[in-house]
Amino acid sequence: MRKLLIILGTPIDDINMDEALNRIEDFVAVGRMTGKGHQIATINADFVVQSLHDTELRHILQEADMATADGMPLVWSARLLGVPLEKRVTGADMVPALAERAAQKGYSIYFLGAAPGVAEKAANILQQQYPGLKIAGIASPSAEAVRKGDPAIIAACKAAKPDILLVAFGNPKQEKWIYAHAHALGIPVMIGVGGTFDLIAGVTKRAPQWMQKSGLEWSYRLLQQPGRLWKRYTTDFFGFGYFFLWQWWIMRKKGSPSPLLPTSELLTVRETVIMNVQGRLDRSNQGAFAEKAYRALAEQPHLIINLEQAEFLDSSVIGTLVALCKQAREKGGNLWLMNVPPTIQQVFALLRLNQFFDVCQNIEETRQDRRGARTSKAPSYTVEQTHANVVVLS
Repeated sequence: MRKLLIILGTPIDDINMDEALNRIEDFVAVGRMTGKGHQIATINADFVVQSLHDTELRHILQEADMATADGMPLVWSARLLGVPLEKRVTGADMVPALAERAAQKGYSIYFLGAAPGVAEKAANILQQQYPGLKIAGIASPSAEAVRKGDPAIIAACKAAKPDILLVAFGNPKQEKWIYAHAHALGIPVMIGVGGTFDLIAGVTKRAPQWMQKSGLEWSYRLLQQPGRLWKRYTTDFFGFGYFFLWQWWIMRKKGSPSPLLPTSELLTVRETVIMNVQGRLDRSNQGAFAEKAYRALAEQPHLIINLEQAEFLDSSVIGTLVALCKQAREKGGNLWLMNVPPTIQQVFALLRLNQFFDVCQNIEETRQDRRGARTSKAPSYTVEQTHANVVVLS
């Protein structure tokens, strides 16, 4: 069950390093069997700020199979929203850890991007540190070749048949390149790693541990590359801060505790499963809500969540809705949100999720949508209401 938080419209996986590596193992297994590719993004404040204005990038991040918190601003933001992340999982930490896991499991890795010679040096260093690591290939194409989508790059990656592709083109180029060519590549795991090759190869130095833990890593990088980074950091600081304050105000200040206990129930109407939600949903009851919804999707891919009597959804619950929606669509179905209150609509609009979710006013709208866009038919449930609003599917 995927645990997501939403920060300014960007889903962030609430995950630690071991969990991230275990999920990558699952992606490799699925990819080897089915040819499905999985895109992973390591998110920092710059990603989030760019996605606020770049619809294509926002869509890619919302559709990513895993998105980890790379930057400390995301960690701080989650705490302020009352939904603290378990850990920060950076690209600089993930790539060496993934190389170690790959050496243990026999996975092959392709290194793509960075300046000439940098990817090769990074690959050699990792191979020395983790004997047995399989290097499927190394390439450092020109920026022009990447921009034009040179088919030779894709052909070389595909011919090497790696289990994992590490792409160091910088954001948003690497995310857009992976998304555009994922189907043609057919590589189980594809990760945008930004400047990680440079760090491993020693081209740039990473901040000391105390600066990383205190959230001052950005200042260390700024001192190394002031000409390139000062404008980006200034834009990120004001852009991220301004929009985050709006999210914090709406989701923390307006989300005051309700005297009503949240409840949810599953009903069957015209062969469609409806989950009626009442009250306030937040981190304290997100798990029970998610478990019930995932149980419904395990039976069939179509689900309606009726929010007419919902009072408040925090970032973790909205993240759960995003994860449920993605799972339903991957199974060939859909998730609809019905009768969304104006206050929650306002939050969706602020988080740029109003175009991600399918919103309806009644069941007939969902039936028309399914007739127009899908051919699968959702089976019906029988439901049993038991103590304390617990629903048992039979």
